[in-house]
Amino acid sequence: MTDVLSTQAHNTLPNLIGMSPDQMAEAMPVIGEKPFRAKQLWNWIYIRGAKSFDEMTNLSKAMREKLPQHFRLSRPEVVRHLISTDGTQKWLFRLDDGNEVEAVFIPEDGRGALCISSQVGCTLNCDFCNTGTQRMVRNLTAGEIVGQLLVARDDNDDWVAEREKRKITNIVMMGMGEPLMNFDNVRDALNIIKNDAGISISRRRITLSTAGVVPQIKRCGDEIDVDLAVSLHAARDELRNVLVPINKKYPLDELLKAVAAYPGARNSRRITMEYVMIKDVNDSPEDARLLAKLMKKYNIPAKFNLIPFNPWPGTDYETSSNNACHRFSSILNDLGYSAPIRSPRGRDIMAACGQLKSDSENQKLKAIQAKRETPAAQ
Repeated sequence: MTDVLSTQAHNTLPNLIGMSPDQMAEAMPVIGEKPFRAKQLWNWIYIRGAKSFDEMTNLSKAMREKLPQHFRLSRPEVVRHLISTDGTQKWLFRLDDGNEVEAVFIPEDGRGALCISSQVGCTLNCDFCNTGTQRMVRNLTAGEIVGQLLVARDDNDDWVAEREKRKITNIVMMGMGEPLMNFDNVRDALNIIKNDAGISISRRRITLSTAGVVPQIKRCGDEIDVDLAVSLHAARDELRNVLVPINKKYPLDELLKAVAAYPGARNSRRITMEYVMIKDVNDSPEDARLLAKLMKKYNIPAKFNLIPFNPWPGTDYETSSNNACHRFSSILNDLGYSAPIRSPRGRDIMAACGQLKSDSENQKLKAIQAKRETPAAQ
């Protein structure tokens, strides 16, 4: 019981991971230290990857003993770390309150993209997405978002100073949750990740994906300024209302007007349109031509990312055939749009697009089912 109470008390301490440089500097005088100490802490956390205050050897012994009384350095706990046959990695993280999220690392020649979660669960209930079947629990804090990257760097021995030698070069906010529904924490986390004095991943190497939270798209451009991806998946409102239900609130006309006004689009930075290819649902030649027509109508400098549907237990949808995918891609190419077909990665460990879902709800459901099946005591 003492250990439990000690852990609970520790978890109430402010987490230095997730604080901005200014917040960290403001916290130092509170414990009787000069603000410049924050720069030393920042260096240890985000350049050297320190996991404990004891590692911070250029701080006095007295300060190293004082820091854990007031702060913590909490990374998410790794419950499971899986590696696919194609090299894709997936982590199941447990947070301080027991909730779980997942993150995925996709290595490629010369680059590697880390897909990070922003919420426990999701509110959007996209019909084709396994993550969307998990109930929404809460937003992640900035520290929990940044912490996923820190753990991925730990496990890949990626704390190197030279950018060109790093394995994790790109960040994609495409994990569990809708990033723009957790705007402030996502913004604060990405500003930490972009900071040149620390992790220093360029804004041009960070992509935020939204299903279409229209009021926050302009804020995203103004306050975060990273590349934008839109989970489009349909070119007609009646179909998108089913596949991406937020479309009922923000239909295609509102969404595409907001995307066209995104600072990146105005500066001719291409907007990625993500499009899951679902057999006999949205993969017809007519759908492809209508997509191109929409991009021209709203003057959006778009590129398409065609994603073969990744099956998951319980879904009725099927993956479009290779012929249908290539036909769809060719039509968009002929109409002037880049439209590569994404090669599925990590399917064997349920790490592919749309397959992320934590174990927490599954375990609860199993427990409920087991209780129902257990005969009542006589």
